[in-house]
Amino acid sequence: MIDYRIDRRSGVATYVQIVQQTKQALRLGLLEPGDKLPAAREVVEATAVNPNTVLKAYRELEREGLVEARRGLGTFVRRTLGAAPSDSPLRGELSAWAARARAAGLEREDVAALFAAVLDEHFDGTETESGTESEKERDDR
Repeated sequence: MIDYRIDRRSGVATYVQIVQQTKQALRLGLLEPGDKLPAAREVVEATAVNPNTVLKAYRELEREGLVEARRGLGTFVRRTLGAAPSDSPLRGELSAWAARARAAGLEREDVAALFAAVLDEHFDGTETESGTESEKERDDR
């Protein structure tokens, strides 16, 4: 089961947060095909959001083919995403790194910015045979 946490200060629409958290649970293997999402009423009670917001998020997930609504039964996971199970050794390494970053005095936003920058270096689609393309190589094109 998934417990949604809504950050009203994030600037991200509430329904988008629900979609993102569901996708994250799918990527980590916390939700699998056949699992039932919490009823909209349960999400409303737990998060104090408008029921239409929850339904909008569930419709978006359904539009993307990730879940399906079954009349009178609820909303169920159709397919999963990614291949990073929550018990992956990489998760342990990342957890240890995050603990070191926190001990070094970095704030959550600092860690997120640093991690996003590293992700961009490795997953921006402009990698060369010898690794990540340099800024100069991109400028030369």
